[in-house]
Amino acid sequence: MITKKILLHFSQEVVEKPIVYHLVKDYDLVINIFRAKITPQEEGYLMLDVSGSEENIRRGMEFVEGCKVQINEAERGLRWEEARCTHCGNCLPHCPTGALHLTDSDSRRVDFDINLCVECLSCVANCPFKACSSIF
Repeated sequence: MITKKILLHFSQEVVEKPIVYHLVKDYDLVINIFRAKITPQEEGYLMLDVSGSEENIRRGMEFVEGCKVQINEAERGLRWEEARCTHCGNCLPHCPTGALHLTDSDSRRVDFDINLCVECLSCVANCPFKACSSIF
């Protein structure tokens, strides 16, 4: 069994279809939904972990693509804009995984490792310069 973190984007035409239900029922996948959002334009975003056999995940993602849902395994719901970061360090004690961390204690430069991020969104609430943002 493997797990993949996936960001799905649903267009207005498919936002009300039971796509996640079919992933569970028809493809024997375990779905853990982290975040979901429907925009005022009635588009949907869904951040989830998909667990199952590699073959079932592949088949399930083919089904999702066939429903005209955009899949992005690399994209995350959280964004860190280095250009907006003043390296004040206010985010550091709020990041439980160390995704936001000092690269060098002398220069006090903050860096972000997306692979360590669990998207708890604590940084969004604690960044006074809005360097951290979320699509959710």
